Amino acid sequence: MKIDRLDIYREVAQQPRLWMKVYAVVLAAKERISGFLDAHLKADSEVVFTGAGSSFFVGEMVAGYFQEKTGYSTKAVSTTELVTYPAHYISKNKPAVLVSFARSGNSPESVAAAKIAQETNPDMAHLIVTCNKEGELAKCERLENRFVILLPDEANDKALAMTSSVTSMVLVVLLLANLHNLESQGKQVEVLASLVDQVLKKYGNQLAEIASKDFERAVFLGSGPFYGLAHEAHLKVQEMTDGQLICKFDSFLGFRHGPKAVVNDKTLMVYFHSPKVQVRRYEDDLVRSINKEQNPAFTLGICDTCDSDENYDGVMVISNRDTDLEEAYYMLAYLVPVQLLSIFKSIEYGLNPDAPSKSGAIHRVVQGVKIYN
Repeated sequence: MKIDRLDIYREVAQQPRLWMKVYAVVLAAKERISGFLDAHLKADSEVVFTGAGSSFFVGEMVAGYFQEKTGYSTKAVSTTELVTYPAHYISKNKPAVLVSFARSGNSPESVAAAKIAQETNPDMAHLIVTCNKEGELAKCERLENRFVILLPDEANDKALAMTSSVTSMVLVVLLLANLHNLESQGKQVEVLASLVDQVLKKYGNQLAEIASKDFERAVFLGSGPFYGLAHEAHLKVQEMTDGQLICKFDSFLGFRHGPKAVVNDKTLMVYFHSPKVQVRRYEDDLVRSINKEQNPAFTLGICDTCDSDENYDGVMVISNRDTDLEEAYYMLAYLVPVQLLSIFKSIEYGLNPDAPSKSGAIHRVVQGVKIYN
């Protein structure tokens, strides 16, 4: 199979150039976005990031960063939870902005969650980040106080699995969190794009070799924002292998509290390491503990610096020595190797990476969900 003929490979490889376009979209709309947020964000406002599947994991990846940068109370809640238990997550009388992420905007819960949130809190404002200008979410005029950020057409992935759509939506929020100094973020995006170009050139063969190894389960670990990254990574590999490879995710510290029982000599361990020295101390302790006690099939460290290479069977160092890259931007760089790994492992299982679900159990747009009044 010619990998460069696959839609999903092209969608992974296009990301560095696509991110520059996403930056240009946000920069061009800066004044309008600022006006919308200034009108609807109050001192006691709550920002709720929502989506389903990978679009929800986008919220997990960015919520903490947005809160740290802006000072607003922020949380990530899936649309699947908002539809069933809205009052558990939406305050009835507190000013709030619901940020909805969607590739297509056509999944049953996308519009339903936004409408139900508005019914729960009539003063709710809606910021919609979507890749599909023709989607129901983008065109939903029933939502009051709404602003739509449409991403470039290329972000609307054609393959079943979401790749460039995920990273583009994450990037939007990183930029929104720095809206007051948006112009300076252009350099961050340039550095990120350059790093990922290097990843694509440097690590493809290594990832193909890892995918060829005999492991039956995979575990992805990350701390803080990288926890959301681990959540997305586990889904990517699991859906791209049609569920034949069972995947788990957790935080480094959380993994100690029972979940590490899944590790055996048929397990691939993937560690997304934080660039923060204090966090790395906890993470390195766990890596050494697992190596000593459980002997996994293969360990892969993805990091900005891996001083103890002997702790891993494979290491991918993604860093830029000339320009400091903010921690949050590393999430996007770290995700690309896993996207490539998922493609190679899909091929290893004899699947079509553009449409890996042989049974049709999963679809590009979720089907079969009936929304009840």
